[in-house]
Amino acid sequence: MPDRHPYRVTSRRGALSVIWQAGEGDDLDTLAVDERGRLLAFHTVGTLGAYGADRGWDLAAESGQDGPASLDLDAVRTWLEGSRDRPAPTGLLLEAWNFFEDLARSVVADRPLPPRGAVHDGAYEKLFGTGGAEAWTDAEAAAASGLLRAGLDLWEDAVRGALTPDAFPLSRPPAAPAPPRGPRTSGRRPGRDGGASSR
Repeated sequence: MPDRHPYRVTSRRGALSVIWQAGEGDDLDTLAVDERGRLLAFHTVGTLGAYGADRGWDLAAESGQDGPASLDLDAVRTWLEGSRDRPAPTGLLLEAWNFFEDLARSVVADRPLPPRGAVHDGAYEKLFGTGGAEAWTDAEAAAASGLLRAGLDLWEDAVRGALTPDAFPLSRPPAAPAPPRGPRTSGRRPGRDGGASSR
C-alpha cells in the first residue's frame, strides 16, 4: 500500500487539500483519484482524514508545525506573469513542476502537459541541482515557463472536475440560506410589468 500524505494547494480558487501518493518500487508518484479518475480534493484536512479512514488508508502523519506540506500556485502564476529581473523562486518552481507531473499522471486531461524533451530536462536539472532558474538558457526558460503554465491550466481543469467529498462547488463558497419568502401582495405573475422574475 503506498504512503499517502495530505498536500495543501492554494490558488485563485482557494485552498484545497489533495492526497499525494508515493510510488512503490518503480511506480511513479501520483495524486489520489476516485474510481472515475476524478481528482479527490478537500476543503479541510479533517475531511480528508475522515475520507481516508473510511477507506482504510493510513495517511502519513505530518510533523511540520504549519500542518501538511503545501504549494502556493498563485505565487507560481505571479512569477510567470511578472518580469524576469527579480530572483526566481527556485524551490517553489521545482515543487510546482514535480506536482504538475504527478497530477498529469493521475488524471485524464483535455489540456495535458507538453511532451518533455531534452530542453525540459536541462531546465529541470538546473532547478534540481546547481544554478537554479537563474542559470536557464533562453530556450530552457521558455520550455520551463510553458510547462508551468500548462500545469496551472491542468490544475484548473482537474479542480473543475474534482470529486469534493466536503462538497460545495469549488468556484464559490457555500451560499447563505435564502431569506424566507413572504406572502404575495399582488396578483401579477413574477417577471411581468417590472416585477421580479423567478427565473
